[in-house]
Amino acid sequence: MSQTLPLIALGGALGSVLRYLAVAAIGAPWGTAAVNVLGSFMIGGLFVLLGSRETWQLFLMTGVLGGFTTFSAFSLDTLKLIQQGQTLQAGLYVLTSVALSFAAVALGATLARSLA
Repeated sequence: MSQTLPLIALGGALGSVLRYLAVAAIGAPWGTAAVNVLGSFMIGGLFVLLGSRETWQLFLMTGVLGGFTTFSAFSLDTLKLIQQGQTLQAGLYVLTSVALSFAAVALGATLARSLA
């Protein structure tokens, strides 16, 4: 437990900075969607490749990817679109984000299995 929290905190800090840079480069809300899809792909691959390596799971999956991907920002971006009267774009954003993120996690896991 003494190493667990620092590993997660360090990874979370790194992931949060990477998310900020990605969203700043692309722009919200689609930057948030891109981050969530990429993070889903990465967590799918890491899930397979890391196996039971708990230390790396904590740092990379819980920390880095936990800080990198963010459902709360996704939800806020959706609310903002709705409040701006862009209901159709909000619906498209939700459907696209969820479908692509699910496809990405499945693809990441599949690719990792084929490499392992």
